[in-house]
Amino acid sequence: MYRMPAEWEPHAATWVAWPHSAETWPGCLAEAQAEFEKLVAELAQSEEVQVLVQDASLREHVERLAARLPAGDRIHLHELPTDDVWMRDIGPTFVRGDPGELIAIDWTFNAWGGKYPPWERDDAVASRVATLSGVPRIRPGLVLEGGALDVDGEGSLLATESTLLDPKRNPGLGRAELEGRLRDLLGATHVLWLGEGIEGDDTGGHVDDIARFAGPGVVVHASEPDPGDANHAPLADLAARLHEKRGAVSRPLRLVELPMPEPLYAEGERLPASYANFYIANHAVLVPVFGSSRDESALEILQPLFPGRAVVPIPSRHLVRGLGSIHCLTQQEPARRRA
Repeated sequence: MYRMPAEWEPHAATWVAWPHSAETWPGCLAEAQAEFEKLVAELAQSEEVQVLVQDASLREHVERLAARLPAGDRIHLHELPTDDVWMRDIGPTFVRGDPGELIAIDWTFNAWGGKYPPWERDDAVASRVATLSGVPRIRPGLVLEGGALDVDGEGSLLATESTLLDPKRNPGLGRAELEGRLRDLLGATHVLWLGEGIEGDDTGGHVDDIARFAGPGVVVHASEPDPGDANHAPLADLAARLHEKRGAVSRPLRLVELPMPEPLYAEGERLPASYANFYIANHAVLVPVFGSSRDESALEILQPLFPGRAVVPIPSRHLVRGLGSIHCLTQQEPARRRA
């Protein structure tokens, strides 16, 4: 049985892919790239950053950008074409085997239930990243994305029924069988099932927009008190379910409410803006902010949960136009030792 380390355990690097698609960011690709540059610059202050770039031209552009950053020598470029850049979902999930060596799980990727063809290049990313990392790879034949799960490293796993039990991902695979696979592949002895995701999330309801572990037994969850908001009902159900759960070692969960930002829209459609889409790097917690009056409150709630790490706001008003933000764009590679 393998064990997926918690995100706060030491990283060797963070993997990202430089935004390149005007279709993903219609009318705002340059602005999204500028926000992404801020993300990479902050990551490089904390750890090595492995960056996939679409082609030689983009590589030259990013090299020039990296050269002027204070920690630009920590940014490493790899020319690897992708369909899109959501590394949380297309990159491998790194786990530890026995006696602690790293293994890359290469999930099957089908663009969140076949929504966005083509996806063949994205499905090949995890294998290529495993090779670049020098880590052995397994491909278990499960359609799954990294944003659909969150772990505490001690056996507890957060997931939504709307994604993991989606028949367009793994038709015929029941809850009990899936729990068995997650136990064997991730060390998830206790799956905490949640319901649905937030409005505008085209993944079908990834958990990394609504509930995250901030430590063993500590769960940060999104909250929307306005009954007139479309997110009120699913997030109220989320809170109710979490209050019924217990952790992997039968410890009561400590629940921390995190406000939702004020609604953001593009072309009349709600965007999946959420502060829960933060990323825990070695020395910082990078939090998407959206120019909302609630940005500062979210940062103040998160900071005490991560002693020893700075909580750093990352402007994401344009990044989220691509229907994802900080956590969706990153994938951690754990340090080469038992955590």
